[in-house]
Amino acid sequence: MTQQPSPAEALIADMMVRYPPGFDLGLSRIRALLSGLNNPQNKLAPIIHVAGTNGKGSTIALMRAMLEASGMAVHVHTSPHLVRWHERFRIAGKLVDDAMLHDGLSRVDAVLMSDHEGTAGSTVFEIMTAVAFLLFSETPGDAVLLEVGLGGEFDATNVIAAPAAAIIAPVALDHQAHLGNTLGEIAKAKAGIIKQGRPVVSAAQHDDARAVIEQMAARMAAPVQFADQDFQGFAERGRFTFQNENGLLDLPRPALPGEHQIDNAVLAIAGLQAAGFDLSPTHIAAGLQNTVWPGRMQRMPEGALTNLVPGAEIWLDGGHNPHGAATVAAILANRSDARSVLICGMLNTKDPAGYFAALAPQVEEVITVPITSSDAGVDPVQLAEIAKASGLVASSMVDLQAALSAAGQRSASRILIGGSLYLVGDALAQNGTPPN
Repeated sequence: MTQQPSPAEALIADMMVRYPPGFDLGLSRIRALLSGLNNPQNKLAPIIHVAGTNGKGSTIALMRAMLEASGMAVHVHTSPHLVRWHERFRIAGKLVDDAMLHDGLSRVDAVLMSDHEGTAGSTVFEIMTAVAFLLFSETPGDAVLLEVGLGGEFDATNVIAAPAAAIIAPVALDHQAHLGNTLGEIAKAKAGIIKQGRPVVSAAQHDDARAVIEQMAARMAAPVQFADQDFQGFAERGRFTFQNENGLLDLPRPALPGEHQIDNAVLAIAGLQAAGFDLSPTHIAAGLQNTVWPGRMQRMPEGALTNLVPGAEIWLDGGHNPHGAATVAAILANRSDARSVLICGMLNTKDPAGYFAALAPQVEEVITVPITSSDAGVDPVQLAEIAKASGLVASSMVDLQAALSAAGQRSASRILIGGSLYLVGDALAQNGTPPN
């Protein structure tokens, strides 16, 4: 029997009909909407604003864990969600409850329904951003971690006037239809979160992206630090060392799997320090060991779907571009000699050929499936043909259950469900193990 939506979910479903979905980059509507709410974005704890193509979510998860290990109350706004909209709003350490979310949505909706000047055409993402600012402003907290939705310069989150720090995770080609076709153009959009005189912390970047970030920081008189120049981290003897002008920290490896998580941890530590959070090595270490970030190289918990393939490792990863796929391939290469069966679904805005090429050395077979939670998914038959053109053995199935059953019949020992966060969300929902 289908579970009835909660009051907040029902209201969101109604708003999805009444207001435009997707992104319509620009700041005039969100500013008008926030003015109708008495500008809650100006009443927040210190904000760390995070842009970039890959690693934003992991970097935020690492920062949250470190801050919470020190006893701080942390508000977090991320997107997209995997299973429930509530995942986008973490209030003082906990996912927002339904009553609070419904109340915030209702008040934002009331401003829109009043035809407040300038709010016409507000998108669902802008509405959710306004809800986040409203709820964060009304609950005491010590820090706000704010993830850019798309790009940076014209993203709805970029109404923040003076963040404690801006962080720019690695920039790669993605969302070209919105941001531009070159790394320089995409970096320009990301660097739009840099504010006058406010610290900037950047991952190591391709030369084209780095030049743009440096130029924007200089224009805004914003002090900027780059990984591998102003701070760095390196793994040794099962641990890792963080180093900057303040000295050395000997730390445990992050709990999140993959060598790239050391880079994300280094970015997180440097970002927290630049924002003025002076955490002890003990709290940093505790945060690294307790970080959780669902849907990013996550071992699927036991549930309805794992029961279809007893004995197999099932991994989830929502990476959807060649850079993210290469990161996953490196993790798989280090785990065992076994090659994986990839169960894949992708949106029609992505680069499936590039994704498959990056994962090909670690993939024995591809089984493509539809994405049930989005109407922008690539047809599985078409996606399988793209995988075949990339030199992979591929077939299509009607759904995740059929794909997993097929993988089980082939005695797959390791299965990766990937290509889209929407597909990962579908898997967690069907498995009965949504994020909490």
